[in-house]
Amino acid sequence: MKKMIPLAFATVMLAACTSNASDSKVTETDLLHHHFELVSVDGVQVTKDQRQGRIPGIEFGEKMRISGSMCNGFFGQGELKASTLTVEHLASTQMMCADDNLNKWDFLIGQVLKEGAKITLNQGQLTLSNGQHQLVYTQKDWVK
Repeated sequence: MKKMIPLAFATVMLAACTSNASDSKVTETDLLHHHFELVSVDGVQVTKDQRQGRIPGIEFGEKMRISGSMCNGFFGQGELKASTLTVEHLASTQMMCADDNLNKWDFLIGQVLKEGAKITLNQGQLTLSNGQHQLVYTQKDWVK
């Protein structure tokens, strides 16, 4: 019985140390000056053919200034509260893309950010989700 108590204590401590990093709250500092490239939308992988010379992505500047691109460029002032990112007034260019997915994703990124996206960041993987849609990015900073 005496051996069980230290074993139980060690198990609890180990579980606490290995908690999932995505459970912790994402802060502005975690995102500041980072660039992320889009990997998938709702489980659909982004292919080289869809990129048409540009890589869809998102980046975070001073005071949560958000900018990025799908087919069109977008930008706006973000607000991060309790790991939810909201960009109420998102502006974007209005070109038509040859790729149907990029056209859909242009609309989708605006919708997700305006409604508020739950944001997680785990080992360089950024995920934005609103319950209906999930956008997954990987960190690809311009300068290392």
